Amino acid sequence: MNYFAHSSVCIDDDVSIGEGTKIWHFSHIMSGSIIGPNCSIGQNVVIGPNVTIGKGCKIQNNVSVYQGVTLDENVFCGPSMVFTNVWTPRAHIRKMDQARPTWIKRGATLGANCTIICGVTVGRYAFVGAGAVVTHDVPDYALIYGNPARPHGWVCVCGEKLGTNLQCHICGRLYARKGKELEAVPSDSDAP
Repeated sequence: MNYFAHSSVCIDDDVSIGEGTKIWHFSHIMSGSIIGPNCSIGQNVVIGPNVTIGKGCKIQNNVSVYQGVTLDENVFCGPSMVFTNVWTPRAHIRKMDQARPTWIKRGATLGANCTIICGVTVGRYAFVGAGAVVTHDVPDYALIYGNPARPHGWVCVCGEKLGTNLQCHICGRLYARKGKELEAVPSDSDAP
């Protein structure tokens, strides 16, 4: 075993867990799920069935990553944030055939207690504030919060809010508008 799982963790058959991943108390990894290397899975987390978690993701305590959700690499899921998977659930009617795919792209942050409504795509390095209710797609680098979540600016790859000049005051990265979206301006340090 090239990963760590606390003795209280339940790992079903047909699961792939990457090297260096750590899974903490009372979590459950359901069949068909794939967890990349170097992830941190907090206490009381449920993953699956059939969920893909990219490398380097950090999923804090009390999060359920349901079927239909995909996390690219380096996604941060804050404590007790919520994914939904069906728009019109009923206890007495099985509706899993209506599950809508949710895609969280590389480097995105989902703040504590936020809710991601199924069928949404959260863009690369986007930042969803704590307690936000996300009902629509989120562009790359967008900062959103509120209920319903609305845009409140842009964030850098390093997570800092960008000023009006679209240059990060911490790491110096520069960004440019492309229509209603933002893209990173390549620098000499990005060259291979």
